[in-house]
Amino acid sequence: QVQLVESGGGLVQAGGSLTVSCAASGRTARSKAMAWFRQAPGKEREFVAAMSMSGSKIYYSDSVKGRFTISRDNAKNTVYLKMNSLKPEDTAVYYCAATTPYSTSYYSTEGPDYEYWGQGTQVTVSS
Repeated sequence: QVQLVESGGGLVQAGGSLTVSCAASGRTARSKAMAWFRQAPGKEREFVAAMSMSGSKIYYSDSVKGRFTISRDNAKNTVYLKMNSLKPEDTAVYYCAATTPYSTSYYSTEGPDYEYWGQGTQVTVSS
């Protein structure tokens, strides 16, 4: 079992930066492929970024590519999402997700492929 706890959300002005964190607990946390998703009010959950267990594969949605960076610190069992040049349309609840990969380079952009989810952290970008 893996527990995920997000933190670091908040209110930021457009053009600003924010880093959200996802702390994973459990013995197998380091062996998971990780991802960030987000859900804005009235909209479906959407993929943001993913990273394979090894860190060798990283993928971003087109809407955040070049602005957001996913990273992981396996020593701390923590995954980060650094968000730069934030826009009002980035306002959403951001969720961390983890899954047991079949290879060290595996990642997915699909929510149903992830076994574990955090409770989410709110990011609000004001114009």
